[in-house]
Amino acid sequence: MYYSLEGNWKAVLSDGTEGDIRLPGTLDENRLGHKDLGLNQWHSDAENGGGGFNPDAPIATRFTRKYTYEGEALFSRRISFKQEDGERVFLEAERSRCLKLLVDGNEVPHFIPASINTPQVFEVTGMLGEDTELTLVSDNSYPGLPHDAIVFSSAATDETQTNWNGVLGYVRLRTEKEVFLSSLRVYPVQQTLTVAADLSVSGMGLRAGTGMEEGTGMPEADGAWHGTLTIRSEALAETCITTPVTLSEGMNEIRIEGLLLAEHVKRWDEYEGNLYELSALLTGDVEKRVTFGVRDFGDNGKGRLALNGRTIFLRSEANCAEFPETGYTPMTEKEWTDILNTYKAYGINCVRFHSHCPSEAAFAAADRLGMMMQPELSHWNPNDAFESGESFSYYQQELALTILWLANHPSFVMLTFGNELCTGETGRERMSRMLEQARALDSTRLYANGSNVHYGRIGCDPDSGFYTSQSYFEAPLRGTFAGEAEPQKKTGRIRGYINNQYPNTRTNYDASMEKLRQTFQKPVFSFEVGQFEVLPDFEELTAFQGISDPANFRIIQEKADMLGLSPVWKRYVEASGELSRIGYREEIEAAMRTKELSGISFLGLQDFPGQGTALVGMMNSHMQPKPYPFARPELFQSFFRDQLPLVQMEKYTYCADEVLKADILAANFGKKDICERPVYELKGSGISVEGTLPEADCRMGELSHAGTLEIPLNMVKKAARLDLTVRIGEMSNTYPVWVYPAENPVCPESVYETERLDSRAKEVLEAGGRVYLTPPSREENLPHSIRAQFTTDFWSVGNFAAQEGGMGQLIDEKHPLFEEFPTEFHTNWQWWPMAGQRAVILPQPMKAIITEMDSYAYMRPMIQLMECRCGNGKLMLSSLGLQELQQYPEARALLSAIYRYMDSERFDPEQSMEAEIIEELVR
Repeated sequence: MYYSLEGNWKAVLSDGTEGDIRLPGTLDENRLGHKDLGLNQWHSDAENGGGGFNPDAPIATRFTRKYTYEGEALFSRRISFKQEDGERVFLEAERSRCLKLLVDGNEVPHFIPASINTPQVFEVTGMLGEDTELTLVSDNSYPGLPHDAIVFSSAATDETQTNWNGVLGYVRLRTEKEVFLSSLRVYPVQQTLTVAADLSVSGMGLRAGTGMEEGTGMPEADGAWHGTLTIRSEALAETCITTPVTLSEGMNEIRIEGLLLAEHVKRWDEYEGNLYELSALLTGDVEKRVTFGVRDFGDNGKGRLALNGRTIFLRSEANCAEFPETGYTPMTEKEWTDILNTYKAYGINCVRFHSHCPSEAAFAAADRLGMMMQPELSHWNPNDAFESGESFSYYQQELALTILWLANHPSFVMLTFGNELCTGETGRERMSRMLEQARALDSTRLYANGSNVHYGRIGCDPDSGFYTSQSYFEAPLRGTFAGEAEPQKKTGRIRGYINNQYPNTRTNYDASMEKLRQTFQKPVFSFEVGQFEVLPDFEELTAFQGISDPANFRIIQEKADMLGLSPVWKRYVEASGELSRIGYREEIEAAMRTKELSGISFLGLQDFPGQGTALVGMMNSHMQPKPYPFARPELFQSFFRDQLPLVQMEKYTYCADEVLKADILAANFGKKDICERPVYELKGSGISVEGTLPEADCRMGELSHAGTLEIPLNMVKKAARLDLTVRIGEMSNTYPVWVYPAENPVCPESVYETERLDSRAKEVLEAGGRVYLTPPSREENLPHSIRAQFTTDFWSVGNFAAQEGGMGQLIDEKHPLFEEFPTEFHTNWQWWPMAGQRAVILPQPMKAIITEMDSYAYMRPMIQLMECRCGNGKLMLSSLGLQELQQYPEARALLSAIYRYMDSERFDPEQSMEAEIIEELVR
């Protein structure tokens, strides 16, 4: 029986602040605390990356808490409660920080051990009366716990969840009989098609001399409790099983094994939430019911993840506890059902909880939806993880409690000990001991010593059940990494093949996995893949009604207004978002092209509001798809699903005298084999070529070769963007292809081409002529410039300051220059050679044919191609360095398009620029 304690409590903070607080709730929600001065900084991957907050200035790197407080807070109220004879009473709080209970001023010990993940339970039997004062002492400074490791983690960081103080979920009294079932845990044993049940039974008052008779479910003279235990479930071959039990004073652990499953039982599976109920009944009508699912998750014996014996491909997203309205993770199943359905719409089949564990409601929702879950300990320590006794002791306890607490949830499939942990020999030895501890408690899950431990620099841990990292030593497992400053410079190029290797659809991580497999034979999946930044959508500002103040968004909005960008800002957002999605797709397909890789884990589909403001998502911080075409879930899911044809092209751009030749792979991680004839179609610009290949056997759980296509491109007479679609049965995939006439650009006689504004260029302009100013795309020639890259920024410039800040191109796609160079308004693969050239920083914003968008940390007006009047003449300024890119058909085609446009009457710029300014920009 439950008795709610929800309602108003009196709050007293350690600084003397007093007020009322409604529980469940937090100090933030009840407007208690002080001004957020930005003192709870994140720790950056770079040294001192989080420094520099000015307490008198708005916080520009994350959302601002309207109220903040760290320390001890007392919540008290008076109640009247009558305890019945033979009854035990417990006070329980579903989720809190460090919590103590005082009853009429006397501290009550915990009934079971506590952690910041799991419910806190106190036995108050015999302590309550007509006017009893209850005081909950909540402390979010974590005395006796590893404070920094917790506050850096997503469980308590102000970058996302906030280090809230309060009580969440239920706060209530619970009554039980003197002997009751404290917990019931059900474990499927797939190999024997049985289940085992573990029961914890608490007995009180089982003392000798009671005179009770055997079989009554009461204590006897020998001091023991004798009775029966009955297990019931429609999932069992024998739906009702009774066995005698004997209990003693205190907590009794009982294990029932070998319960045969019924033949009709359906397996819990990806997107299939097949659940069953099991009840345990003790003599005396003491009952407990739980739901469970029957599934087998683990290594398929060949180093790949398998679910119910079927090899799967993990499509995972990192949830960093971004909930700006409340500052904490939701506590109801309905809320989590909505969240997980949103993830599912984007193609996600597993959620990684970055250095935190959500409420049990999240797992209940995942159970019903067939969504896999990977929680982590509330732990982020990049220095000396588990080295202190305080840390080791607490995380051992959090680990054990979390595993037991989530035992009945089939969605709980994996767990790691935290995010990006680094440590020494002592810490690693303790990690191994904790892995043994975890497997001894529950072997139906997989465990690893951390996610991206040591950033992959020391390789795989042999004791972990899987490896998830960005790399194996120096061998990459993803396509993009933060930039590192070049020698004698403050900035450097974003690392990874996407920005440094001519684009194709063949790249994979087979070479990395070959190196890794020399030391590790267990499942491997990549870590925090993506992190492609998107410019902020200011429409989200109206959604902030809760505890967070988006001052960092408003600062960016004010910059945009000041630069006159507000009228075109939505186009900026959309262009950066389209490019971000292109990057995510390449990351996905490269992972799926890798034979030994078990999956990919994103960071992330949702904006991260902290760490310099890392807006990397298709969804905003409120987990709503951004109101732009690029963020539509169905578009993302079209290339992020369990079955997908993968076309292996050597490049995206061709000349019309070439043949498009490509192998077709079939990534089939669905639930059935596919045996069909692949069909392909190349279509666009009035061209349509179709073909059918021999039947392909695409086995379930495999990456199969499905054929080879060859398409001559000599039917293309003018530059064209085409779409190549491949279908195998019900699965399909579409790729863009650009085809250009085989021609070499020649500068027309009407145009003077020069690398700098020399005397001849000035004479031409003075005479009303046309000048094409095209310097080498180097810093010495363009002193006021940055080196751009193909993708948008990685994560955020605020966190990774070594990157230069380019956010991709905004292209005036309707400009007449592009009539013979097909393009969208955003960067796509045909722009790769040019997109990575320099972008000129103008002294003030001007209209450009190609604008290089800038990070919102800087908001510099930058261009790569623009036209203007200069003196009496007309000038085209390019920083694309096209003369040095003539090995690429797309660069030749673009240069030809520029020449033709400048030679036409349509070359008629409206804006002007002084020669002195141009000479300052181009040396």
